[in-house]
Amino acid sequence: MLALAGLLVLSACTSLPGAVNGVVGRLDATPRMAIISAFEPELVELLPQVEGARTHRLHGVDFTTGTLAGKPVVLFLSGISMTNATMNTQRALDHFNVSHIVFSGIAGGVNPSLNIGDVVVAAQWGQYLEVLMAREVTPGRYTAPDWMQAELTLPAFGMMHPRPVEVRSAAQPRIQRHFWFPVDAQMLRVASGLTAVQLARCQGNACLSHTPRVQVGGNGVSGQAFVDNKVYREYVFNTFGANVLDMETAATAMVAHSNGVPYIAFRSLSDLAGGGEGANEMATFMGLAASNSARVLIAFLRAWP
Repeated sequence: MLALAGLLVLSACTSLPGAVNGVVGRLDATPRMAIISAFEPELVELLPQVEGARTHRLHGVDFTTGTLAGKPVVLFLSGISMTNATMNTQRALDHFNVSHIVFSGIAGGVNPSLNIGDVVVAAQWGQYLEVLMAREVTPGRYTAPDWMQAELTLPAFGMMHPRPVEVRSAAQPRIQRHFWFPVDAQMLRVASGLTAVQLARCQGNACLSHTPRVQVGGNGVSGQAFVDNKVYREYVFNTFGANVLDMETAATAMVAHSNGVPYIAFRSLSDLAGGGEGANEMATFMGLAASNSARVLIAFLRAWP
């Protein structure tokens, strides 16, 4: 009877929706590079170029498999925010055979030497809004608990003290604290050969006065806020040496680290995070920025061995 019950359980599992080659929950068995964008205007640049596209819907999220620039891929929207990026990156890893992760989309520029339309390929990403909100002891003076002092190694912004995040992985099951999550070295080497990719200066009636370029290396940061503040932008540049900031990449980087999956991100500047002379520029240039990020991504896929 026990043997029969076991066979019935096995039969039920292998017939569940999403089972591929007997692996319950796997929606597709082909090794693929995961291509992630945060919101729809970024992904629409890529989906029409997918050959043999097939859509798999999981908890309301569409995952599109096929080939892009000759490489097997699965494309999906992470959704805006660190939580959405974490959740849907892990879903992709749980239900697809993901070999590498690539994020492609728009972001805010932090480095004053960079301009709207530029594409940044940072060498590492950190969660800069993982912070202690410190106690105010006198007006304008804040203090941290004694037991937390050792991990507060970066300058504060008022009461906000940046902290590392706790992370575990298969390789390091004990809790460790990291601020920076490096991108994959081989992926970064391939990206370093893409600086000659021609980027768009105009889209529709929106044109830039400069020619955008690809910037490889340096730091990127991510957090739970849309930043449009000149003073905070300067703090982020001076404190973290950041070229770019967004609301997703470092979350995906942490998931990649925990799962031991190589990752990289291409982020094109749609605005200057409060550093522009007038109103925020994102609504004007997000289409151009998304197009430039997609151009570099396609070049990367073509160059990938």
